[in-house]
Amino acid sequence: MISLFSSSAGNGAGLGAGLALLLMLGEYLILRRHGADSHDAREAAASLVIATGNKVIGVASAGLLAVPVLFVSQHRLFDIPIEGPLRAGLLFLAVDFTYYLHHRAMHRVRWLWASHAVHHSARRINLTAAVRLAWGGPLTGGLLFYLPLVALGFPPLAVFGMLGLGLAYQFLLHLSRPPHLGPLEWVLNTPRHHRVHHASNPDCLDRNFGGVLIVFDRLFGTFAEAPGAEPLRFGLAGTTVPANPLKIVVVEWAPMLRDAWRARGVRARLRILFGPPA
Repeated sequence: MISLFSSSAGNGAGLGAGLALLLMLGEYLILRRHGADSHDAREAAASLVIATGNKVIGVASAGLLAVPVLFVSQHRLFDIPIEGPLRAGLLFLAVDFTYYLHHRAMHRVRWLWASHAVHHSARRINLTAAVRLAWGGPLTGGLLFYLPLVALGFPPLAVFGMLGLGLAYQFLLHLSRPPHLGPLEWVLNTPRHHRVHHASNPDCLDRNFGGVLIVFDRLFGTFAEAPGAEPLRFGLAGTTVPANPLKIVVVEWAPMLRDAWRARGVRARLRILFGPPA
């Protein structure tokens, strides 16, 4: 869902963005050499413009987002320093499970989906689609899912550092030609699983929400394999996605706010904003 363009600062962010660009270029050149129709120039350009806006807004809002994190950390219940592999593994599982819940909520709550839909708007899955990210997503409520881990006592830098590593892993889930990873497919979220998540085929909608692991999808009944009888289709179901990056970032915000404005009564507006996406 989120790539190396997000959630980092300073020299590390520049190195991450540079590596991501090199991998995108490498994927394109390799597939082009083999004659694969995997990229669309306008769509890839739009994704890169959107990724740049996401990065700029992320850096500009970092200080604002730090305020609730530091406040919750000062009132934490326990101190859980990350010392040794056991606690690091515990934090990894806690963060990955929290990401699963967050990702699932982004598909079931229209307010959250309005941001997440930007990522799903790509009609071709390749590494450029990985960086097609909403502008200011954490400001619209995403941060709230991870504050309980800070309140419990995990160090904020450890929580969001672990989240960042998971998001970096997800960059590679958008490979246009995914390999089969054998037994690892039972445990890890892989490019094959993530293509199903991005597909707009009816049997694929709201499936495979995992971050690094796919086991939570298997446990909670949200896992799906690719349908064997039909090719996967990508993009937003029932929506024509424009090529203009500025229109893409509001592709779901605009109709949601319009519906809320036209609704009669507070309850109707709340159902539109926080009920399931249409």
